Amino acid sequence: MDDKILHTLEYRKILNKLMQYTQTGMGKLAAEALKPSGDFEGVKQLLQATDEAVNVDRLKGIPSFGGVSDIRPALKRASIGGMLGTVELLSVGNTIGGARRVKRFLAALHEEEPIPMLYALGDLLSEQKHVEDAIRSCIDEDANVLDSASPELAGIRRELRGGEARIREKLDSMVRSSSVAKMLQDQLVTIRGDRFVIPVKAEYRSHFGGIVHDQSGSGATLFIEPESIVAMNNKLRETRLREEREIEIILHRLTDMVGGIAEEMAYDVDILGQLDFIFAKARLAREMKATQPRMNDRGYLKLRKGRHPLIPAEHVVPLDVELGNQYSSIIVTGPNTGGKTVTLKTIGLLSLMSMSGLFVPAEEGSQMCVFDAIYADIGDEQSIEQSLSTFSSHMTNIISILKRMTPKSLILLDEVGAGTDPAEGSALAIAILEHIHRTECRMIATTHYSELKAYAYERKGVINASMEFDVQTLSPTYRLLIGVPGRSNAFAIAERLGLPSAILEHARGEVKEEDMRVEHMIASLEENRLTAEQERERAEGIRREAEEFRKRQQLELEKLESQRDKRLEKAEKDASTILEKARKEAEEIISDLRRLAMEEGASVKEHKLIEARRRLDEAEPAPRKKAVSRTAKAPRQLQAGDEVKLPSVNQKGYVVELSGTKEAVVQFGIMKMKVNVSDLEFLASAPDQHAPALRKATTVKRTRDENIRTELDLRGTNLEEAIMETDRFIDEAFLGNLGQIHIIHGKGTGVLRTGIQEYLRKHRHVKSYRLGNYNEGGAGVTVAELE
Repeated sequence: MDDKILHTLEYRKILNKLMQYTQTGMGKLAAEALKPSGDFEGVKQLLQATDEAVNVDRLKGIPSFGGVSDIRPALKRASIGGMLGTVELLSVGNTIGGARRVKRFLAALHEEEPIPMLYALGDLLSEQKHVEDAIRSCIDEDANVLDSASPELAGIRRELRGGEARIREKLDSMVRSSSVAKMLQDQLVTIRGDRFVIPVKAEYRSHFGGIVHDQSGSGATLFIEPESIVAMNNKLRETRLREEREIEIILHRLTDMVGGIAEEMAYDVDILGQLDFIFAKARLAREMKATQPRMNDRGYLKLRKGRHPLIPAEHVVPLDVELGNQYSSIIVTGPNTGGKTVTLKTIGLLSLMSMSGLFVPAEEGSQMCVFDAIYADIGDEQSIEQSLSTFSSHMTNIISILKRMTPKSLILLDEVGAGTDPAEGSALAIAILEHIHRTECRMIATTHYSELKAYAYERKGVINASMEFDVQTLSPTYRLLIGVPGRSNAFAIAERLGLPSAILEHARGEVKEEDMRVEHMIASLEENRLTAEQERERAEGIRREAEEFRKRQQLELEKLESQRDKRLEKAEKDASTILEKARKEAEEIISDLRRLAMEEGASVKEHKLIEARRRLDEAEPAPRKKAVSRTAKAPRQLQAGDEVKLPSVNQKGYVVELSGTKEAVVQFGIMKMKVNVSDLEFLASAPDQHAPALRKATTVKRTRDENIRTELDLRGTNLEEAIMETDRFIDEAFLGNLGQIHIIHGKGTGVLRTGIQEYLRKHRHVKSYRLGNYNEGGAGVTVAELE
């Protein structure tokens, strides 16, 4: 993108705002180097990253990059064998720690809210905690080497402290001495050039031995090292040299560790810069109340309430514009100071921002296009001198644009053809606009020339537009009106300001009749537009009210349904509780009847007890099913072989035979049931005669005669059926005073045998059980002893 265009559209000011939100030097450099991209897929990736950062900011806030700095120069020096200082090593340690915190922050948030791009970037950060720990164990937050950095350094510093204490003690005793005190300027001990000295009056220099290290500005005081501590100071100096050598050893060791990870850390610094830059874009979007635009590469642009980001929010007028669908060129006409130039700059700047991966200050649903280039000829000078140099400057820019533009370019021209004779200027403007329009690129141009209104009206793919002007207040509203050409409003303004009517009538007479008709037509169009807009706003208000009413009604309905469901569930629970209580009482009564029958020899029919229990089971209400839609209920008379469904048990089966017109025998798996036809749902017709016959279901037949059975054959049944039959069989045997029964379950997989024996173990009438002997059927039979 041409730097001149970026300057014209004030793109650099947006980058300056973006740089204010960066936290690191690397992020600031990335923001400063940001330029619009013509790569459609690349722009979509940039906007996705910004969108993820905006979500992170909304959920958790922007992560802190505290401690992270640009350590690449230090890393380079470490990699080539140079020694790093304590400040540089501390910066390396802080950057490693900052990278680790950012990585964990993104990983934790990714588990709650997917942020794939940011998570992938953060996951690339290396873990160098061992180097960070090594640096922090040797260097404190003030960049001083700690005593604990090495045992040797700890010992040396103990010697230093001991030596300094002995020297101070020696000097303090001298200062307190009456013979020495009178020769001192002050009774204190100070340091000059790492040597301990005392301040001696100049007149006592000859009486006081030692080495002079410094003197005061007036020369009245000499700082002398007494002879008695020279040797002690020398030893202290040697100890300090040993300390410096040991510190160098420590720093070399830490530098070697940093050099070993220099390549990984340089990569980490780049990633941290990218992350800081992305989160800066999110903070800028929040500050501008910007949204993510939908991008396309087909030359379509649609701004909804777009705002110029550099104009204060209380002064900016939102812009609605669409380009590239029904028309590819817009000609904006109208007087000066109406906002035409701001409109061009707004469209151009928001296009540059979206192509840079930045959100744009506009409402949701706005669409922006990735152009291969944006060209603009916009002049801010509003001079009354239309000199040749101004016209030449405009022509030079336009000629350059004509040479470089492509069908995928956006062209912005301000006051095209201005600066020369109106007749020639308008003709030249029409020729230039026609040439650009034939190129099929997207174009927005502003002009004063009324001739261009007719051109835009007659040319397919070109539409008129104007900046709204309030005649009542004699001021522009800065709103762009698409489809309505601009009016001069000169007569209306003059009349409002009080120009005599005679002069106005004379002026109107000088205007060509066809021009007056055009002005009247434009006035009529504008009046109709205002009326239509008011009607649209009223309709929109009614629609919003209806939508809100519908939402409220929906919420009320859901609330009522929820309350109804809760009450029905409570009623079902209460009914089940009552029924369970009745069931227990009935079971106790049945047990008492059986006991009385055995004690008194009374004849109680077992099948009547079983029938009573069945009626009790049927009295229990079935669980209510929510929102079950029953479809295709018996669309025709059922026939044998039809596939049907029983919704109450959610099972599919086949009609075996019909019992009249109201009942049918249906086979579900291996079971057969007699079901009311109205309870069945038809699924499919019976297969043709060549279809395989339905598989026979295994049934358990029970016969009731005078002779009580002593054995029960359960082979071919499933476990649930077998336990039901066994329960009935044990009741019959118990009432018949049988002491022993045989249950034939077969060998098979052992499932039936295990289930039956588990049931016998818990039954109150079974005293014991065992597998049958060889002559009784072996493992295929269980023999039970009854109480």
